[in-house]
Amino acid sequence: MEKSLSFLEKMKQEFSCENKDIRTYSPLTLAFVGDCVFDLIIRTVIVERANRSPHDLHKMKSAIVKAKTQAELGEVIQELLTEDEQAVYRRGRNAKSGTTAKNATIGDYRKATALEALVGYLFLLDQEDRILFLVKAGLEKLKINI
Repeated sequence: MEKSLSFLEKMKQEFSCENKDIRTYSPLTLAFVGDCVFDLIIRTVIVERANRSPHDLHKMKSAIVKAKTQAELGEVIQELLTEDEQAVYRRGRNAKSGTTAKNATIGDYRKATALEALVGYLFLLDQEDRILFLVKAGLEKLKINI
């Protein structure tokens, strides 16, 4: 029986991407990918649960996909992270970015970047189940109902 390819494997194959050691990626590169993946998860859940106007959907999404909430989510999942995941989170938090969020403290922005780096890292390792587990656990701990 043939194993079906994951979305990431299909994407890499379709676009002829080389397999690279993601440990060599900068935490900001991981966050670049993780930002999109986290946003896609939240958008998908919101749309599946609430068929509303684009404006309402955007407001619902923006309440979660913002630096302050991402920072809080990153904090509450700390006890669930493996040593490798904690190391990626720390690298993301300590990364020096040339920009900051317009409506967030520097501390929240760095913690949000850490969460995004972790999500990007797990996505590039093809660990979507782990991402979903951590995001869901974090949202439940924060009592965020989407």
